[in-house]
Amino acid sequence: MDLDRAKSLLQRERERIERELGELRAGHGDDSELSGIDQHNADAGTELFEEERDRSLIDRLEYELKAVARAEKRIDEGGYGLSVESGQAIPDERLEAVPQAERTVEEQSRIEAQHRNS
Repeated sequence: MDLDRAKSLLQRERERIERELGELRAGHGDDSELSGIDQHNADAGTELFEEERDRSLIDRLEYELKAVARAEKRIDEGGYGLSVESGQAIPDERLEAVPQAERTVEEQSRIEAQHRNS
């Protein structure tokens, strides 16, 4: 993949992630309830679920942001587009879809399967 194209894709991905993180973090201070007192017993459960969901999304986005930074570093060091595991070339189609990809689809699938089984 052309490095200018890779940089452009990574910049767009960084901007998307930072925008989503900002929206999620801003939402934590937003209390649209009219009263600070729960009106229903289920309100506490709903709030807890929403907080845990948002925390999970924030964690995932922060991980993705770090992956973008690692990809940018690989560009600088000349290793972008190569699997960090095997050194095999990552197909351009994958990099277009996931510019911060660190492994081939097969390698990533194997790792994900190992995590599911552990």
